[in-house]
Amino acid sequence: MKKLLGALFVSFGLLASAAHASPDAPKLGTDYTVLAQPQPVDAPAGKIQVTEFFWYGCPHCFAFEPMVEQWAKSKGDDVVFNRVPVAFRPDFKPHSLMYHTLVALGKAEELTPKVFHEIHVNKDYLLTPQAQAAFFEKNGIDSKTYLATYNSFSVQSKLQSDDQMLNAYKIDGVPTVVIQGKYVTSPAQTQSLDGTIKVIDFIDAQIRAKKL
Repeated sequence: MKKLLGALFVSFGLLASAAHASPDAPKLGTDYTVLAQPQPVDAPAGKIQVTEFFWYGCPHCFAFEPMVEQWAKSKGDDVVFNRVPVAFRPDFKPHSLMYHTLVALGKAEELTPKVFHEIHVNKDYLLTPQAQAAFFEKNGIDSKTYLATYNSFSVQSKLQSDDQMLNAYKIDGVPTVVIQGKYVTSPAQTQSLDGTIKVIDFIDAQIRAKKL
């Protein structure tokens, strides 16, 4: 399993070097790109929508998670932050369904850090709904309730929406962040996690100043 996960991490083409200097003056085409076909956003007027495409099994998503959470919280109500789970292989769809199940149960924000820790620190990969239910039973969610929600039509149908967004946003690696349905950045582009946060902050400020 470790070998399989390691091979997938490499194949996603993420960070070449996490120690690369952070972009203090982000450049279009290097540190961020612009979608040829911007996607609609549903953030209220005056708010910026920030969407992170992620995978629970990705080590860079694990490292990035507290950073992007802190950034979003620092913006308060000015930013609408959401996540879209990505599975580049069918056998990793259970991770996407796990996220949607937690959202449906109102537990995603609370338990996402624990899920990352369980996978990346405890090496319990949570690749089946049964393994997930057993883990969440220890974290306050009744296993039967979890499984019923996981198998519900509303949760299962989210996979189609995920795939549609994956294609619309041309996502080929994680973590990837899209600001206001148009501006795309990632550690693969900036070559650092903190650099990616700087680019998000830069784009957010530029949009508010009506320079983008």
